[in-house]
Amino acid sequence: MGAVGETEVSESQIAVHWREEDYYEPPPKLIDQANANDPAIRERFSEEHFPDCFTEYAELLTWDRKWDTILDTSNPPFWKWWIGGRLNACVNCVDRHLEARGNKNAFIWVPELEDQETKEITYEELHRRINEFAALLRDFAGAQTGDRVTFHMPMVPELPVSMLACARMGVIHSQVFGGFSGAACGNRIVDSQSKILVTMDAYYRDGQLLDHKLKADEALEVASNQGVEIEKVLVWRRQPGEYHSESPMVDGRDFFVDELLEDYRGQQVEPESMPAEAPLFLMYSSGTTGQPKGAEHSTGGYLSYVAGTSKYYQDIHPDDTYWCFADIGWITGHSYIVYGPLALGTTSVMYEGVPTYPDPGRPWRIAEKLGVNIFHTAPTTIRMLRKVGPDEPAKYDYHFKTMTTVGEPIEPDVWRWYYHTVGKEEAAITDTWWLTETGGFLGSTLPALEKMKPGSCGPGVLGINLVIYDENGEEVQKGSGKAGNICVRNPWPGLMQTIWGDDDRYVATYFAKYCRDKQSQDWHDWPWLCGDGAVQAADGYYRILGRIDDVINVAGHRLGTKELESAAIQVEEVAETAAVPVIDELRGKVVEMYVALKPGFEPSDEIVQKVSQIIERDIGKIARPKNVWIVPDMPKTRSGKIMRRVIAGISNFADVGDVSTLANPEIVDEIREQVQSAKVARGDVPRELSPEEMEEIKAFGRVE
Repeated sequence: MGAVGETEVSESQIAVHWREEDYYEPPPKLIDQANANDPAIRERFSEEHFPDCFTEYAELLTWDRKWDTILDTSNPPFWKWWIGGRLNACVNCVDRHLEARGNKNAFIWVPELEDQETKEITYEELHRRINEFAALLRDFAGAQTGDRVTFHMPMVPELPVSMLACARMGVIHSQVFGGFSGAACGNRIVDSQSKILVTMDAYYRDGQLLDHKLKADEALEVASNQGVEIEKVLVWRRQPGEYHSESPMVDGRDFFVDELLEDYRGQQVEPESMPAEAPLFLMYSSGTTGQPKGAEHSTGGYLSYVAGTSKYYQDIHPDDTYWCFADIGWITGHSYIVYGPLALGTTSVMYEGVPTYPDPGRPWRIAEKLGVNIFHTAPTTIRMLRKVGPDEPAKYDYHFKTMTTVGEPIEPDVWRWYYHTVGKEEAAITDTWWLTETGGFLGSTLPALEKMKPGSCGPGVLGINLVIYDENGEEVQKGSGKAGNICVRNPWPGLMQTIWGDDDRYVATYFAKYCRDKQSQDWHDWPWLCGDGAVQAADGYYRILGRIDDVINVAGHRLGTKELESAAIQVEEVAETAAVPVIDELRGKVVEMYVALKPGFEPSDEIVQKVSQIIERDIGKIARPKNVWIVPDMPKTRSGKIMRRVIAGISNFADVGDVSTLANPEIVDEIREQVQSAKVARGDVPRELSPEEMEEIKAFGRVE
């Protein structure tokens, strides 16, 4: 169906082509000890018990004052949770654990260099550090409740210390991923109107001590050019007393934190009792176009949601050693390295560097050494470890009970390696789907109660009522094989409160498309648009197709990039894949596939044919790629995300944009020479793109 000239079919009604996967049962030994092992939990969180069901999450916290109203819907769609309630996030993550668990580790920090000391930070030690830095922020930097403070920091213990110090004071923190450029940091400073920047001189990555402070100068210049002046730059040092940056310290503006802290040793800062709806932090999402969106997350709603989902979906107990192998610069790190695990009083592992330094056995050595029993990482990392160290996990004596995957849909073939090889068939996989804006998980299986299915995140999580709508707002039925736009029908505590400083953009981006009545105060009339395409199987499990903007429309057929990539990665020799659109005179767009091979394999026409054939077999002839390019590596961000917009630009002879902040910028020219030379040689150069087409290609798969 969908051939050119036939009756037009709505994009979100196009059939999805893949086979259903087999189920995997939860490991028996997980079930008895699981936090969620009572099947009645689904009933407790059913829609008929909404919103009262979420009090189960709120009661995991310690409140200075209990709430009067669970959910206030009087100003839609700006829902407010736990109105009248007051609490402090730092107290809930640290202070309340001191009596029972003061000597227990809150964090175990692993430096990238193996000959450097792993640092254990107890809850008592964390409490001391937080109070001292909070006193410094208050008395030296002048930070007050409601102010915004921007962090641009790597994965070091000083980052959660800084975050929790702000939370203690009611100061709103805004952490910018350490791999982002100074300019990206500067733009976020401008949007949040921060007056204080907390940064670091240097940190280790891939064995090198990288100069980080130099980005602060760029950030301040960008901010200043837009009329925002930073008053103080607080610089933590990776090695106290030693400065490892070529960026000069500016007198009167830049200060070494370790020197200033001498004046604040032993000081205590009384925690600020905050209204539940008060902002806790801003997290800027990587939007596809325009200014980054500052997701404003609340104190009570957010903290209750990440505590509840950490408890039930990752099965975190206080005595566990939990490792979320992500970066605190992203929402995953905020929710599931810092706030969720610490609210439950567990030990959270932090690692400074790249997964494969000095070799791909490093993660499993860390897991063995520290006794990690809960593991959490992204498909990007899993694919990387599978590519360069497929046999490494078997060499180490660690045992996981649950393993989470997050950040993008995981290909079934990669899922199976994660389950069989990394998890040793002992661990339940929670394949989670959620977004920066949602605060915590939206879709996943309960690890002790629900079967796993590779490639499918599962049903909506507890209290989340999902629905798929077509372009006309009609519900797409489960089991129909039709894709559409996945939405959440009800409010939930973890949902962002607004886009910082831009309520209109918030409504337009997430609610306008499917709002039934703009005058209504009934939450049923305000479904929340997630921005992802999805399909729901007959069993109720959801399979996420990727961002709506990352769909390739070939002759009316809506092909999700993840669907194409999941097919291609089944080829034995293939380690990583990326699907991109190419403007085509006849069909509008066609697919081109980029693949990187596992070590030990050489590019060949046979592999190219295998990739094309498996896509045609699994999806259909309409999806057969015009070209398959075998490349030495993919252009990637510092967090390991493949930059599809860059290779889409190469395939379309278009501007690839700024690549200076990539982890491997040198690969771009290498791929461009390979691909464009081959195209020119056979006369396969697309016509000049229109401005609209150019913008579409530039926006495709963009990661800021």
